[in-house]
Amino acid sequence: MNDTATTTAETLRSALAGLLEGLPQKQATAAVERLIANYRGTIPTNTPVLRNRSDVAAYAAYRMPATFEAVRSALDGLAEAAPGWSPASHVDVGGGTGAAAWATDATWGGPRETAVLDWADPALLLGKELAAASSSPALRAAEWRQSVIGAGMTLPGADLVTVSYVLGELTPEARREVVAEAARAGQAVVVVEPGTPEGYLRIREARDQLIEAGLQVAAPCPHDGTCPIEVGKDWCHFSARVSRSSLHRQVKGGSLSYEDEKFSYVAATRFPVEPAASRITRRPQIRKGLVQLELCGPETEGQTRVNVTKRHGDLYKAARNADWGQEWPPPQES
Repeated sequence: MNDTATTTAETLRSALAGLLEGLPQKQATAAVERLIANYRGTIPTNTPVLRNRSDVAAYAAYRMPATFEAVRSALDGLAEAAPGWSPASHVDVGGGTGAAAWATDATWGGPRETAVLDWADPALLLGKELAAASSSPALRAAEWRQSVIGAGMTLPGADLVTVSYVLGELTPEARREVVAEAARAGQAVVVVEPGTPEGYLRIREARDQLIEAGLQVAAPCPHDGTCPIEVGKDWCHFSARVSRSSLHRQVKGGSLSYEDEKFSYVAATRFPVEPAASRITRRPQIRKGLVQLELCGPETEGQTRVNVTKRHGDLYKAARNADWGQEWPPPQES
């Protein structure tokens, strides 16, 4: 994580702690349990998951830090494929309390118009409060707009459209409408879902839809061809490390100072990009004198396993430091 992203993450945690101070523990825990049930459920809903201030506060403590890190990691993939590009406008669909807006601010500097759309007004109100605690002009000036997410939705044109952790709440028809509208409105579209087999399938469908709409895949895939993964046997997902505050640990009932958020994503653009040559799709396995890497390459190669040994010299050193989700081989420093 770069210095800007680290500072943004720390500011977000501090803002969360301030807003959630005084929330009754039992009330927060009950709301978290209900949110977990919705988060892991398989039945889509046509109504907001976040219904009131208690729900929103619990969500912010339970999910916002993890959503921030997952979306930030996905945006990093886009930024690597489009060096020098920076969005001057951002629309976040189903953005809730604004985790994706914070992640965008942690990824790109400069002035930016930001609009967060969600159907839950309590989430938007708390998101606006959180943004007010930021030093970022883009976050502080963001528009927080109540909107139905689904059929009939119309988005303003934007350089970047994000749709994170929302498709699972929608019916299949509404999912297709949301992705289609994001593809129409955005120069770049990033969709993020939980790193579960079901979440991956939603990303896979969104990927196909974005390609059909004329966009080019920027990340994580190194190509626009058919995904080589056999459905039912594997799924493409990645991991982001999330630092837990003491409040976060209390609400979630955990003891560790961190957790790993698994997520699936796709980033696609209407402008030229430089996708990775191949991407590491599993956590590297380090053995004595050997590093095993699971890679997804161009369509002709599909998924492959590569063994990197000491005889590979500097490449072996790079493999030992490589991380899940990174490009491989690492780009040459100029």
